Amino acid sequence: MPGFGSPSRRSVLLGGAGALALATGSAGVARASAAQGAGLARPLGDLFTLGVASGDPYPTSVVLWTRLAADPVAEDGLGGMPGRRIPVQWQISKNEQFTRIVRSGEALTTPESAHSVHVEAQGLEPGTEYFYRFRTGGAVSRTGRTRTAPAPGRMGELTMCFASCSHFGEGYFTAYRRMAEDQPGLILHLGDYQYEYAAKATDVRTVLGPETVALADYRLRHSQYKTDPDLQLAHATAPWLVVWDDHETENNWADEIPEASSQTPGAAFLDRRRAAFQAYYENMPLRRTSRPKGIDMQLYRRIGWGGLINFHMLDTRQYRDDQLFGDGNKPDAPELRDPRRTITGAEQEAWLLDGLRRSGARWDVLGQQVWFSQMDHDPGPAKILSMDSWDGYQASKDRVRDGFRHTRNTVVLTGDVHSHWANEVKADFNDPGSPSVATELVTTSVTSGRDGADTTPGGDKLKAANSHIKFYSYRRGYVRTRIDAGQVRADFRTLPYVSKPDAPAQTAASFVVEDRDPTLHTP
Repeated sequence: MPGFGSPSRRSVLLGGAGALALATGSAGVARASAAQGAGLARPLGDLFTLGVASGDPYPTSVVLWTRLAADPVAEDGLGGMPGRRIPVQWQISKNEQFTRIVRSGEALTTPESAHSVHVEAQGLEPGTEYFYRFRTGGAVSRTGRTRTAPAPGRMGELTMCFASCSHFGEGYFTAYRRMAEDQPGLILHLGDYQYEYAAKATDVRTVLGPETVALADYRLRHSQYKTDPDLQLAHATAPWLVVWDDHETENNWADEIPEASSQTPGAAFLDRRRAAFQAYYENMPLRRTSRPKGIDMQLYRRIGWGGLINFHMLDTRQYRDDQLFGDGNKPDAPELRDPRRTITGAEQEAWLLDGLRRSGARWDVLGQQVWFSQMDHDPGPAKILSMDSWDGYQASKDRVRDGFRHTRNTVVLTGDVHSHWANEVKADFNDPGSPSVATELVTTSVTSGRDGADTTPGGDKLKAANSHIKFYSYRRGYVRTRIDAGQVRADFRTLPYVSKPDAPAQTAASFVVEDRDPTLHTP
């Protein structure tokens, strides 16, 4: 394959204080900065305006992603690209100068897939850092950094960050840049990667297009998000494991049932779901096993990280029964304990429980969307529960929680609620003295809810009323974890504001979970 030209202008730079930046030339940076407030970050003449990404790392394979877009915010969602196939070359190297290229090839983009590229690069070495890039015609992408999972049985250690809920209009994506500066080996996104809503008068940044209903709407929305330089940097820094929640399609949807106030009631919702799924796949670094088939998409999957971690990535939207009594917080009721009701669907539940039984990993980590531990929203004698969380599906939750006894250590990762929490999962939440069987780490939002606050009176009351909750913060941010054979350390990272760009990040609280001890300790 012909060379891609000089790599020095596009290499990933690992600089002072652990910062990671991308050299695109001062003119390109200036253009991106000037355009960010308008939702644009595209160097002139570039076809790789949406950046690059990698994901779903195996020991000898990883997914490489990009999507061609000459005009990323074209209203038809096709990025200003022609209606024909376009060849795109790719390279993987062991160094960022691309003098040690180990794999290369060519992929054909099509207008039917919005000119997206999903390369499942094979024949790589386990536990190895690689650099990758793409080219078509005279355009060369930025350089991305990725890594393969360790060989089966290997322990080692991993820095992993996870995030959730990034609304473009409600703030700047600085949390993604701060994650990149932590130089993680892996990033998990737990849902609400993008929001379906049209622009609001109170938005910090302008959201383009109407509420997403048709395929062109979803493609445009994903494209606008992908122009964000902070999000591009996080994608270029490490491989991602992604799962969705509701807003990638529509607020509070459940299986084939739309939101009560949906713009697409009845059968029209299935067309909307099909469009949302297709656009999600086109814009994420997912394997072909996740390619949508009509209104269905296989998103739950298991990724092993040597002998250290099994990541069980769950889908709690596509197969759930509809929320009872509406979508809000309602009194506890016998119907919530109906064993027929499920948040995962029977097939996914059986898959998860079988994986927990068979796991020999030191840590089993559930990457999922909604609150798992019990949350009583009434500090008094009544019990008020969220119908949209696992509390609305108590028999389903109990069966999964019982499966934790087969593992050495289980950690549940959660998004959705726009605030940081650290919880202990109890054998019996109605008995505060019952033993803990797992821990739950809940990340706040990247931007949703705007600037937030360190605490709120309501959040403080909930923490006091639920003794298994050990920490709460309503700031924006993400969670950074460092995992080795002996412990998981979780740092709850917060930003003082997202209504302006370039906020600093600080650690609001840290907790340690020791091997074979499913309780939270301060380091």
